[in-house]
Amino acid sequence: MRPPAFPEDFNLSDYFLFDRVKEGLGARTALRFGEHAITYDEVARRALATSTVLRRAGLPRGGRVLIVLRDIPAFAWAFFGVLRAGGVVALGNPDSDPDAIAYLLRYTGASMVICPPRVAEAVADKLGGVRAMAGNPGGSGALTRTFVVHEPATGEDPRQRCDGEQLARLFDASDLETALAAVDPTKPPHVARTHRDEPAIWLFTSGSTGRPKAAMHAHRDFAFNTEVFAKGTVGLRQTDTTVSVPRLFFGYATGTNLMFPFAVGATVGLFAERPTPESLVDAITRYQPTVLTLVPTMMGKLLEHDAAERARGNAGLDLSRLRFSYSAGEALPATLLTRFTERFGGEVNDGIGSAEMFHIYASNRPGDVKPGSLGKVVNGYTLKILPEDAEGPGAPEVPAGEIGVLWVKGDSVALGYWLDRDKSFATFHGAWCRTGDLFHVDAEGYLYFDGRADDLLKVSGIFVAPLEVEECLLSHPDVAAVSVIGADDQGLMKPKAVVVPRDAAVLTRADRRIELRATLKEHVKSRLAKHKYPRFVVFVDELPKNDRGKVDRKGLAAREAEGALPEEPT
Repeated sequence: MRPPAFPEDFNLSDYFLFDRVKEGLGARTALRFGEHAITYDEVARRALATSTVLRRAGLPRGGRVLIVLRDIPAFAWAFFGVLRAGGVVALGNPDSDPDAIAYLLRYTGASMVICPPRVAEAVADKLGGVRAMAGNPGGSGALTRTFVVHEPATGEDPRQRCDGEQLARLFDASDLETALAAVDPTKPPHVARTHRDEPAIWLFTSGSTGRPKAAMHAHRDFAFNTEVFAKGTVGLRQTDTTVSVPRLFFGYATGTNLMFPFAVGATVGLFAERPTPESLVDAITRYQPTVLTLVPTMMGKLLEHDAAERARGNAGLDLSRLRFSYSAGEALPATLLTRFTERFGGEVNDGIGSAEMFHIYASNRPGDVKPGSLGKVVNGYTLKILPEDAEGPGAPEVPAGEIGVLWVKGDSVALGYWLDRDKSFATFHGAWCRTGDLFHVDAEGYLYFDGRADDLLKVSGIFVAPLEVEECLLSHPDVAAVSVIGADDQGLMKPKAVVVPRDAAVLTRADRRIELRATLKEHVKSRLAKHKYPRFVVFVDELPKNDRGKVDRKGLAAREAEGALPEEPT
């Protein structure tokens, strides 16, 4: 396959949005939000007005704008408006604590922030501190403007203006909706010409090994992956309607529930509420999606919610219009995949991607799903599985079936990490990226995830991949979720399983815990090598998650180090 090429004069706002209007698709519904439908024409008009507002407010070319919004329509015109203005998009989680948002402002050196009043109020003192820091580390200058956006519930009009009293409490704050309304539509909007290799969007790592760091991406990176993955591999269509569990600030969803559907003129269904089985079922019922962006944890919760509803005599969840679902972000056990597709039908295309490569570069695909695997390499990318100590992509690959570190090459590779040259040199090798993920490949070319290299546990002198033990435990019907971490046993490293039981009564009855603990240990002993079974099993009601929805292994390890996860004596 010949890789797609893009002209030097290239801007993502054209590729994803304004080209749809030029193609005559302006009257099509781009966004649905509750009962409100917003066309491509309207999103384009508001994105152009946003671009004009930002430039008039002093946004320099290449200046960073931190967008901290829920999944509401304003996210779309803020996102494309920054790009159209020649700015760089950085995305923050609107549910983060004020310290985390202040960290992003300091780290990115953002000159402007777009957020709801509650976020601006929560970090007002910290925003003022950032603004006063002329020596912003790595920044192009201190924060100069805050644009606030009304934060509607899904049933409300998404184009309302903010309350004046809220604005009065904030420094240099403007209501974005009011500013957009003041732009004269008869005057030419501000349109920046950008190069395909100019920075466009910073994608943050999940921060599993510390503070999140930004992988800096150019305009063409996102278009490349859209062409080879969204269009070429999974075959997104103009007639599709998409809905997502992960939120838009997370690059996984920014792709599947904004960029990809906009690239083909499809419709995006948005809901502002926190994703729960209930809110997701409401969105599915309202929008009737043909493409759903999932994570394995929510797949399990949907099954449980559906079973509970049917047990009450109610109708179960109807996914009959669904063409396929994406799954990524965490391992999808084959047993969960089978249960999900047997109940709901359709296909689940489990894949692997990263902030460093923007999106998915290996995946199952329509008509070619192998349970337990992450499918095959996406056309346009090259993958190698190399020894853990390989210093570059030229090292000999490990034999098929053996575990090694995955390296990936493709035209969506990041320019590097912001303010971390040492880590950049260790991760990026020209067009190649060392992922740090452990994989093996079978004789047919299907990839299997074996965990992170830094997650391995050395037990009895032999490395154990927690993921293998977790998948074994998940095959037991009494286990809803599990994470395996290392625990000290008289100076020796041993596996500890932190289990969410399917029956909540286990959490309140000691006899049930003792019985299930012994059952699970024997379950693993009978299926895996003896040194891999968890010496300790503790039960919790929920596993901690980071803001990307992944299990927070670092948080669990910290709790273990503090002695907060003891196994009760039997």
